[in-house]
Amino acid sequence: MTRQEARTILEQMTTSESLLRHARTVELVMEAYANKLGENPEAWAIAGLLHDADYQAYPDRHPNVIVDMLREKGEEHIAHAISAHYTHWGVPYETTLDKALIACDEITGFIVACAQVRPQRLEGLTAKSVIKKLKTSGFAASVDREEVRIGAELFGVNLNEHIDFIIGVLQQHQAELQLAPITQNEA
Repeated sequence: MTRQEARTILEQMTTSESLLRHARTVELVMEAYANKLGENPEAWAIAGLLHDADYQAYPDRHPNVIVDMLREKGEEHIAHAISAHYTHWGVPYETTLDKALIACDEITGFIVACAQVRPQRLEGLTAKSVIKKLKTSGFAASVDREEVRIGAELFGVNLNEHIDFIIGVLQQHQAELQLAPITQNEA
């Protein structure tokens, strides 16, 4: 499967701008980690892009619709990672891809939420400030803090370093993601 084919599938099932941006951010982070670890950047990016592809169209069947679709296309390794991207589903983590996706999903969304409430967005955002926000249960309350902790643990990364890595990746794409600092004219 190509990334363009994956993007087409995503866009057929997802119209929400925030979900599309979340898919793109996780795609970028997964691709960057694959490059860092010497893994397959296309497969990792596709896993990030499609992990929530069926969430809007089929919320009661998520992630089974996209997982079945990927299996039909012979993309078992990506399908398995997506089927395992939430610890409460009880799917075993067999590969580095599986562990990376669980480690990147929730925290990437949380970092974007942190950036969106700051006038300078991603500029100057640090792991320390993200960790502080994680301790505020009312902020981005839908983010499962335990998933963030377990994901980093499974992936074998220090949470502060993991957050800094993700911020760095997102900063490289902040204009595309509409996470660039707000100018005086926009405020």
